[in-house]
Amino acid sequence: MKNILVTGASGFVGRNLVEQFSGLPRYAGGYSIAAPSHRELDLADSECVAAYLKARRFDAVIHCAIKPGHRNAPDLTGLYYQNTRMFLNLLRGLDSCGKIIWLGSGLVYDLRHYRPLMDESYFGVHVPADEAGFGKYACARLTELSNNVIELRPFGVYGKYEDYAIRFISNAICKTLSGLPVTIRQNRKFDYISVDDLVSVIHHFINNDARHPAYNVASGRPVELAEIAKTVVELGGGNNGVRIAEPGLGVEYSGGNVRLLAELPGFEFKPLRAGIEQLFEYYRGNRYLIDPALLADDR
Repeated sequence: MKNILVTGASGFVGRNLVEQFSGLPRYAGGYSIAAPSHRELDLADSECVAAYLKARRFDAVIHCAIKPGHRNAPDLTGLYYQNTRMFLNLLRGLDSCGKIIWLGSGLVYDLRHYRPLMDESYFGVHVPADEAGFGKYACARLTELSNNVIELRPFGVYGKYEDYAIRFISNAICKTLSGLPVTIRQNRKFDYISVDDLVSVIHHFINNDARHPAYNVASGRPVELAEIAKTVVELGGGNNGVRIAEPGLGVEYSGGNVRLLAELPGFEFKPLRAGIEQLFEYYRGNRYLIDPALLADDR
C-alpha cells in the first residue's frame, strides 16, 4: 500500500481525490491517504512542512493546495508569494516524499497569447504577466530542474464539489434546476475534462515514472460554452434560455494532449455530454446543496 499525502483536500480536486482513492474499488486498498487540514499542516511554514514529511515518509505528494486567484476569491493579495512558497517548501522535502505531482494550468502559457490546442513546447515562449500565471510559471520552471516532480496542466475541470457559483458547467446546471437562464459573458471554446479523468491520470503517475516534467491534461476536443449551455438546458427540459452578454467568439482555451496519450496508451476521456449528464443527476439528487443566493449574480 502506498502512503500518499494530498494537499488542499478540502478543495474541489483534493476532495474528489481523497474520496475516490479511499473508496472506489479500483483504488481502494492501494493507498493510505493523509489529508491534513491547514491547522494540521501549514504549507507556508518551512519547518512544519519539513518535519511533517520527514516523520511520515510519503511515497507521493499530490499537491492541490492553492491560494485562489479567481473572481470569487476573498483575498487576491500575495498570490505569487503564497503559492510559490507552498510549492518550494514541498520541493525542499522531496527526499522524504518519493515524488511530487502538482496541479498547474494553462495559465503558464500566458493568457495574453493563448492559441488553440497549445502543446507543451509552447511553454516559455511567453512569460505570464498576471500574478497567478507567473506563480505557476515559476513553479513549472523549477519542475524542469527537478527529478521526480511532475506538473499536470488541466485547462477546464468539472465535477461535483466545484464552486457552482462561478464554475461554468456546475453554474449552468444549478441555474437550470433553479429555473434561471444560463448566462455567458462571451462565448468561447474551452477544453473541459471530468474530475474523474483527472483522478485517473494522477493515479497513473503515482504508479509510473514520467518521461517528461509536464503534461497537458486535456481532451483535445474544445467545445463552445454556448454548446455546453444548450446541452444543459436540454437536460433540464428546454424551458430555460441562454443569455450571452457580448457578441462574437472569445479567445480559445485549449491544450494538445499528444504527450499525455503517448504516456497512457488506450486512455480515453469521458465524453463531455456523458459527464454533464452525470453531474446534472448529481445536482438533481442533491438540490439542497444549491443556494439560490449564489446564483443571483452573474460572476
